[in-house]
Amino acid sequence: MKKDLQYLKVFTGSSHPALGKEICKKIGITPGKINIENFSCGEKYVQIGESVRGCNCFVIQTATGNVDKELIELFLIIDALKRSLARYIHVVIPHFGYARQDKITDPREPISAKLMAELIERAGGKHTITLDLHSAQTQAFFEKPVDNLTAKKLFLDYFAKKKLKNAVVVSPDAGGAKNAEKFAKLLGTDLAILHKSRPKHNVAQIQAVIGDVKGKAAILFDDIVDTAGSVSAAAKVLRENGATDIYLAATHAVLSGNAFEKLKEAKFKEIVVTDSIPQDYRKLPNVKVISVAGLLANIIEGIHTGRSVSKFWESVKN
Repeated sequence: MKKDLQYLKVFTGSSHPALGKEICKKIGITPGKINIENFSCGEKYVQIGESVRGCNCFVIQTATGNVDKELIELFLIIDALKRSLARYIHVVIPHFGYARQDKITDPREPISAKLMAELIERAGGKHTITLDLHSAQTQAFFEKPVDNLTAKKLFLDYFAKKKLKNAVVVSPDAGGAKNAEKFAKLLGTDLAILHKSRPKHNVAQIQAVIGDVKGKAAILFDDIVDTAGSVSAAAKVLRENGATDIYLAATHAVLSGNAFEKLKEAKFKEIVVTDSIPQDYRKLPNVKVISVAGLLANIIEGIHTGRSVSKFWESVKN
């Protein structure tokens, strides 16, 4: 182990152990020892399996379909590290659970994203690292530092190598237009925006296409694919408006409900996602998974050693 990594510890919760192991491999360290069990009553048990006194500790826990259990587990890991006198606790959440509930849209609703931020910090988290928050303003829910990283550079490298002719980046709704516009600028393509409405939760209706997609290879660019209703409807409308090949690029593949069936029926040329959430893609042979392990490993090592991490942002901030 490198001398400057001596007091670096990376612990992984049960949500995505494969990602944690890959991050540690790229850093060149052994994953921190941790014991996680379930009592017969359903309660979680956590024990840190090695000394962390005076160490810089990073906890990796993403949000999957078991988000509530994973969050409780995360709080317990943080608390265990705090009570074991860890010097600093960094919380790494590639997919931040409850991020879409970031405002009140109907009376008597909670702002769940803010509550999650408060609970992380109340447990003892001193710094949070996440990836492509649904709304960048969610960073303001935290009192302590937040690094909201982006997978945009990873998608840029992937699609630049494909050298698609006459491509257009498509935002699935007005809310994602700014993010899609940045990606289109970096990729050097035109931009189109879909006008979408939601009559109720997890139901999307595409009402219009703003921009020219006829005869073009469309890259539908989004941060999250959950039930896949929006992107499936988008693919249909794009074809009706003359788009040729249609690609889907999304950071977080939640894929709940019958999302796999919808994606299969949508007949995307290719579905490109990151491994921020573990999934079994054997039912979708047209999926390409891009790993975020290298990005997170570089950030973790840079933060631990006190080096600037701005170089990881320079190519995506245009």
